[in-house]
Amino acid sequence: MYGRLRARHLSMGFGTAALAVTLTTTTVNAAPDRPTTAAERHGWGDPLPEWSDEFGYGSEAAPAVPDRDKWRLAGGGPGKCWPGHSDNGRRCDANTRVVGGVLRMTGEANGDTGWLASPYGRQYGRWEARVRSRATGPDNGRQYHPLLILWPDSGEHPQDGEYDYLENGAPGERCAEAFLHYPHPEGVPVQQEFARKCGVDLSRWHNVAVEWTPDHLRGFIDGEEWFRFTGGANADRDCIQCAPSMHQTIQLDNFHGDDLQSAVYEVDWARVYDLPDNESVR
Repeated sequence: MYGRLRARHLSMGFGTAALAVTLTTTTVNAAPDRPTTAAERHGWGDPLPEWSDEFGYGSEAAPAVPDRDKWRLAGGGPGKCWPGHSDNGRRCDANTRVVGGVLRMTGEANGDTGWLASPYGRQYGRWEARVRSRATGPDNGRQYHPLLILWPDSGEHPQDGEYDYLENGAPGERCAEAFLHYPHPEGVPVQQEFARKCGVDLSRWHNVAVEWTPDHLRGFIDGEEWFRFTGGANADRDCIQCAPSMHQTIQLDNFHGDDLQSAVYEVDWARVYDLPDNESVR
């Protein structure tokens, strides 16, 4: 998540241009007999094992480095760090570990935090992760930002877009938010769409997914669609779904430098799915 504008763009409706959906509910729990993953509910098939991770390794007593065949580590390797978001604090490998079936990303009060990226890039597909987050220190108004992102393989932002299909201004918030960035030149104002779904206690486990096709972007929480974007090209930008190849990142971002409210971001599993052949081409 880079150079985020947090102005609220709220709209509702379906059409050929890009749309944002803002939902306010008292709960997002599905009926007991309905699947709570988008993959199950919408028939996505089996996840791609090479690029999906159930995090079934490591332990509290012996935390494990994330599988290096499936993930790129902060700093480039074990025991290393590099500068954090917008040079705020550091992203350190040691702040992301697998502890007995759960990936745990820790944001410290001094500004050191975690980061993880898949080496698997593709144009179009489906991604789903089971996540929760919470603060672990006293509230001082300087919170970490938990995110699930599709980031361009080129590293060129905003030219090649960015899909923050979960982005929140603090751990454990009660409304899920997403910022979807159009591919656009650097010389124009930020071009993005925004969605929010309230009634989601992000301190509890939720399944968060995005589907990216040549026709649209769709977001899901616990199997239920909460946003859909399509089209939206104009003189300043390409269409919302027209980005080139992207890959998954998991981030607990530092916007404040140091003296933050410490936090934990946990991922139970992260899965990648193919599109059917008839949806993966223009």
